[in-house]
Amino acid sequence: MLLARMHYFAEIVFVAVAALLPIINPFGGAPIFLAMTSGLTPTERARTAKLVAFNSFALLIASILVGAYVLEFFGVSIPAVQVAGGIVVCALAWSLLNGPLNPVVSAPAGATSPDSITQGAFYPITMPLTVGPGSISVAVTLGANPPRGLRALLPTILAHFVGVLITCVIIYLCYRYADRLVRRLGKTGTTIMIRLTAFILLAIGAQIVWNGASAMLLGVLHPGRHGASSALVGSRHTSLLRG
Repeated sequence: MLLARMHYFAEIVFVAVAALLPIINPFGGAPIFLAMTSGLTPTERARTAKLVAFNSFALLIASILVGAYVLEFFGVSIPAVQVAGGIVVCALAWSLLNGPLNPVVSAPAGATSPDSITQGAFYPITMPLTVGPGSISVAVTLGANPPRGLRALLPTILAHFVGVLITCVIIYLCYRYADRLVRRLGKTGTTIMIRLTAFILLAIGAQIVWNGASAMLLGVLHPGRHGASSALVGSRHTSLLRG
């Protein structure tokens, strides 16, 4: 019995990390993080990385626990969140792709107020560049079908906490020590990587918009089929979590 519970717990942790980490992709986002914090001192950049990890943890946990209920309360569907969030991601990626980039190895511009660091750490670094509509949609899906019964519910919630915590620790490490990656790449290599990552981010944003728009269109054209497919996804996820 204990072995089965441990296996169940580990499986949910693995599902949470495996579902969130590839979408968040903190390693690919590290050059963009450095580009957007080029005017900060190393101490301020480290604090920003910590704030981004904390904000990401709070957003993902909130999305898992109450995300589906909040969207239902306001009458907002996940496809609508994908469309709106994807547009924001595309706009930010486009500005990074075409705008001038300050070298991240340059001297910091000067001291920055704690309030501006906190605000910048949340928007746009945490949301939507790190925790975007894709990862929020996945987090909402993870918590959309909670198991019945207190004995199954508590380990599931705890496992989600552990999975999100592992993901956010990886985010912090990638952002905190991203300057070492820049030193190895050099100025030219860093610029190329930032541009390439921005282009990939633009493509991801376009894909998120398309996923949301196609789901909305499918719901209009085939409402019964759309509802059945959503239920099927939910049942598959529940069976995966319960083994």
